[in-house]
Amino acid sequence: MTGRQRRFIQCDVFSAEPTKGNGLAVVLDGEGLSYAQMQEFAAWTNLAETTFLLPPTDPGADYKVRIFTTVREMLFAGHPTLGSCFSWLHAGGTPKQEGVVMQECGVGLVPIHTDGDIPAFEAPPTSVEPLPKADFQAICAALDLPEASVVKTAKLNNGPVWQVLELESADAVLGVDAGKVRWPEFKSIGLIGPHPAGSGCDYEVRMLAPSSGMKEDPITGSLNAALAQWMAGQGRLEHSLTIAQGTQIGRVGRVHIRPGAGTILIGGRTNLLIEGTVTL
Repeated sequence: MTGRQRRFIQCDVFSAEPTKGNGLAVVLDGEGLSYAQMQEFAAWTNLAETTFLLPPTDPGADYKVRIFTTVREMLFAGHPTLGSCFSWLHAGGTPKQEGVVMQECGVGLVPIHTDGDIPAFEAPPTSVEPLPKADFQAICAALDLPEASVVKTAKLNNGPVWQVLELESADAVLGVDAGKVRWPEFKSIGLIGPHPAGSGCDYEVRMLAPSSGMKEDPITGSLNAALAQWMAGQGRLEHSLTIAQGTQIGRVGRVHIRPGAGTILIGGRTNLLIEGTVTL
């Protein structure tokens, strides 16, 4: 069956430098597409994520988004949230509430604040559990990480599930060989370590073994949102942070974390790279 022309944007999220962030494909009018059609197109784009914008089903939402990797649908993801919001606004979308776009997705409503210098979404609630010892040991063994070099661990869930290892430094995070882990042997592994004072960034983050099958995700807003909630719950998020991610794969990812009264904002810049139509 012949498809129809649908508006399409490809953008780059979480970097001030075009092509140095995380690429996102956005089908602006996804109404009428089946799950299979969405998944097939997401596999074809071969990007970490592809999104499809739909009319909202929640009366409080401005639009609904469905988020796909090359192999599965996701309930929530960070760079698709910011990139989809940017694309919706670029295409003429007008939010019900000035300065705040309400996105409907698999975890419910996610407010995206657009009235500041850097657009930012509210980090969704995150459940925190201990990382099982067997999983911790398996990850350390695979990555050749001495267990004693890991400062803290946790299993975080904000839609996606993250196995988090906090290391003693950004250099230790950057020194990990992402090629040592395999999908689906390991679920998503998040690494975080502090940069020295005065470095321009507060932490280095990496996400290994993403569900798209790549060995490393360029920049991961949902992981950074979970990390921010985890740190806040420990009383360690006392001021705004700038997170670097993607360094080892040639990206200049910057995630801006801003704590506030009762919420945490996860921000980043989006650049428009391609605009046109796609036949689906």
